[in-house]
Amino acid sequence: MSTVARSALPALQRSTSAMTRQALRACRRPGPTAAPLPPCLISLHLRGRHTLESASLPVSRHLVRHVRALDDDRQMEVEWEDGGHSLYPFTWLRDNCQCPLCTLQSAQARTLLLADLDIHTGVDVVEVTNDNKVSIVWPDQHISVFDAEWLKKRCFSPAARQAMQEELFLNRRYYWDSTLRIPSADFDEVLRDDKAALAWLLALRRVGMVYLKGAPAEQGQVARLAERIGYLRLTFYGHTWQVQDKPMANNVAYTSGKLSLHTDYPAYGCSEVVDGFHMAEQLQREDPEAFQTLTSLRVDFTDTGTDYCDFMLQSKNCIIDVDADGRVVKINYNNATRDSVLDLPVHQVQPFYRALKAYVDIMNRPENVVTYRMEPGDIVTFDNWRLLHSRKSYISKPERLRHLEGCYLDWDEVMSRLRILRKAVHENS
Repeated sequence: MSTVARSALPALQRSTSAMTRQALRACRRPGPTAAPLPPCLISLHLRGRHTLESASLPVSRHLVRHVRALDDDRQMEVEWEDGGHSLYPFTWLRDNCQCPLCTLQSAQARTLLLADLDIHTGVDVVEVTNDNKVSIVWPDQHISVFDAEWLKKRCFSPAARQAMQEELFLNRRYYWDSTLRIPSADFDEVLRDDKAALAWLLALRRVGMVYLKGAPAEQGQVARLAERIGYLRLTFYGHTWQVQDKPMANNVAYTSGKLSLHTDYPAYGCSEVVDGFHMAEQLQREDPEAFQTLTSLRVDFTDTGTDYCDFMLQSKNCIIDVDADGRVVKINYNNATRDSVLDLPVHQVQPFYRALKAYVDIMNRPENVVTYRMEPGDIVTFDNWRLLHSRKSYISKPERLRHLEGCYLDWDEVMSRLRILRKAVHENS
């Protein structure tokens, strides 16, 4: 449940607001670690005038000047026309032979079995072909031919590896605070135009939150948007969920009280949102001990009730997840569902509370919080692994009942659609 779409539906006797014509701008004083906004984020909503430089795949032509086998190191060295050099291990080259015997071309999937791979192989001949490809003759006389562009993108240098990972996963984020102007797009345009859909997903990935304006103020619109990407994620709350005031509510979102900043279940009203990744960075800078605590201690969460079906969920998560490089990749925090069970040694309990309080205090600083209000027909899409959102308390009236519909999608499907759209836009440009 990594990305969320939620749609504001009309209250009783309330008309749909006019669609805003806001160009996409995310205005924040860039900090030392804030990635610059890609050009496509400047004009997402301008009809027929999409700026998508960062959405297009780079066009280049890499020429091979010379190749040679380094037998002692069991690597092939490629010298490029621009003077650069790349090294490729023999084993990796044989494992990734692109010939029809080793790769199913229609699926770009390896058919060479690892059991049949000689991980200590040498080479007999390496040479550059007349059409700028690299040919290798192996000791068993099998021949592999590699395209120069294919090899260049898979260079093992740190810079090339980083560039490839950025192209595949778009890991750079634009960090923001209360000065953010939430990116905005047109709902119908996103549904029908690939460039608009691509710009929407790029903004969602970079900024973490995008408004879609002009959706019909009726149920089913978040499902239409989800189908633009892939398919809805089924949860214990159903394929979509309806946030309304309910007696004997099975979730605090279905009440009128104030909700603290959290990930997971969003609600409707005067809403607040913070950049959890940016706040984690601030915590690491201001209180390294608290950051270490929240990235290492696993905390229990629970959710019990009846909705789409009966459920009794239990999970254990660090409040802040980091990857092997120490980069923040996910925030897990919902105070309402944080369990009374706390599976920690007693001496770690107080340090945990101190660390969590420090993180929450940073999130609640006015300079870090963006406040917004949804109107009927608005859809807000956001990264539920990154953003924490809350809602102020309100007075529920029979003549103005709130109603919000939401759904979840997985980032795997979102990124898959983004790559497909990027390829299609690039090929048609």
